[in-house]
Amino acid sequence: MNLNRLRLKAVWLLVLPFLILARPTWSLIAIGAALAALGLGVRAWAAGTIHKESQLTVSGPYAFTRNPLYVGSFLIGIGVTTAGGHWIWPAVFVVFFTGVYARTMAVEAGRLTELFGERYRAYARAVPAFLPRLVPYRPDADSRTAGFRLEQYRGHREWEALLGAVAAFAFLAVKTWWLGS
Repeated sequence: MNLNRLRLKAVWLLVLPFLILARPTWSLIAIGAALAALGLGVRAWAAGTIHKESQLTVSGPYAFTRNPLYVGSFLIGIGVTTAGGHWIWPAVFVVFFTGVYARTMAVEAGRLTELFGERYRAYARAVPAFLPRLVPYRPDADSRTAGFRLEQYRGHREWEALLGAVAAFAFLAVKTWWLGS
């Protein structure tokens, strides 16, 4: 089983207990939804900008962090788990995320080094793997890529992340209403 499939299947080990044991409140849902919305925006921007394996993308959100899709996923996950109503959920999520995505980012960095060689190494020296830099990376003009394109966003099926987040917050809202919180 490849790392991507394992990542997608392993998350269900957390999702089911979370959905059963979560004790959301309206205020936590609002905070969590704001974090998740930010994450969805970052993921959308990244998905509409990236040129997977055809060219090294170093513009848009990739000028701030080498892994904006994962930064977006992190914000979505922290948002949803914060809405869960107990500190344990974000803590478990951070441990899970770190365990899975640290390895994923390392594998991807190796693949990008193979594909783009010194151009990727120079980019990796200048742009952090996860925590964004404050000033965008500005390589020479030949290295820049086109900006956001809606058809690319759709082609990368980013709407699935949006649907997942909406479903999670809808479930938490119904549970909050049901519990009378």
